[in-house]
Amino acid sequence: MSKFVLPSLKWTGFLALLATLGVAPALAQSANFDSLTLSPGFSSADGTVQGYTQGSFSLSSIANRDRSENLCVGFADTTPDHILVLQQDFSQLTLQVNSGGGDTTLLVQGPSDSTVRCGDDTGRTNTDASIQDSSWQAGTYKVWVGAFESGSRHEYTLTVRE
Repeated sequence: MSKFVLPSLKWTGFLALLATLGVAPALAQSANFDSLTLSPGFSSADGTVQGYTQGSFSLSSIANRDRSENLCVGFADTTPDHILVLQQDFSQLTLQVNSGGGDTTLLVQGPSDSTVRCGDDTGRTNTDASIQDSSWQAGTYKVWVGAFESGSRHEYTLTVRE
């Protein structure tokens, strides 16, 4: 009987190892560029990251419209560009893209997958994207900075302000 127990334990350990390896990547949030971890009163330097738009993944495949019924448009990589961790609730936040004239878009998903915020042109003459919204809950957010046209590359600075 012991010869059957030992192989069974080996398989159990092997399956546990496989399960652990399969779960670990799902728990770790990865992004193409730097992440932000913010608490109320954060400095402007802590709220600034850089990157560039890339990819042909349609952001509307995440959501056609956000929680305020804004259209979600643009193209990016399937992997989020940034991870935004809010250590506490924020009553108001603004995310602003500055690409120096590129036509950019924004999609922020979190802290649950069902909560999405989208942004396109900041104004009539500014084609860079921004999102200004209230009631940001503490948690982890995925941030995509997209381009209005698929495959367009625009270097940008993303700024988060209270």
